Amino acid sequence: MNAEVKDILEAVKQGNLSVDDALLRLKTKPFEDIGYAKVDLHRKIRQGAAEVIYGAGKTPAQIIGILDTMLKNGQHTVLITRLSEEAAKEIQNYHSLCFHHEAGIGIIGDIPKPNGIGTIVVATGGTSDIPIAEEAALTAEVFGNQVERLYDVGVAGIHRLLAKKEIIMQASVIIAIAGMEGALASVIGGLADCPVIAVPTSVGYGASFGGISALLSMLNSCASGVSVVNIDNGFGAGYLAGMINHMA
Repeated sequence: MNAEVKDILEAVKQGNLSVDDALLRLKTKPFEDIGYAKVDLHRKIRQGAAEVIYGAGKTPAQIIGILDTMLKNGQHTVLITRLSEEAAKEIQNYHSLCFHHEAGIGIIGDIPKPNGIGTIVVATGGTSDIPIAEEAALTAEVFGNQVERLYDVGVAGIHRLLAKKEIIMQASVIIAIAGMEGALASVIGGLADCPVIAVPTSVGYGASFGGISALLSMLNSCASGVSVVNIDNGFGAGYLAGMINHMA
């Protein structure tokens, strides 16, 4: 991959390829087909963030094969989501993997220094929401963001959130994570002057319907500037927050 990119740049230097044509070729470079997966080698240039491995449903051998392909093609940091402890142990026999058990996140390589425009605040309604929050926070950190964690600041004891009002006011993006009735996102949306990404979780008693109650509450939020991702989708929230935090 690196040699092909150098060939494109050399062609531009020699005047054999226009800048626009080179940009088009860089954006449409092919993936590598390893049989059971087609690994996107050029996503970082095309979208600004490198390929991520979704671990659920993949065997350890498949994950290792995808990792091998990424690493040999120059991807220095790899994020693996929804990774089981058993799969992580198997991968650690072949690669230096940092496994975050609570979040189900595996990271190969170093987390980069933050280079976003501000701080992403990750807030949870309760302690039970922390696994999803850690998935969001670690995702944001892997993509070069400063993250501040505010855990267990739900509306059942709203003074806990108001005690951190200064952090809320200074955030560039806020991820509000809650189950039950999902009210945290609306409250934060009414306090903050930045985008709020709401994450409904499947935490709650029977009538929460596995997160559907929180999802509908967040979708019906009366606070402006609140967007909503899927139930338990910490990765999606962390990724989106990182994109917003890197907009000049």
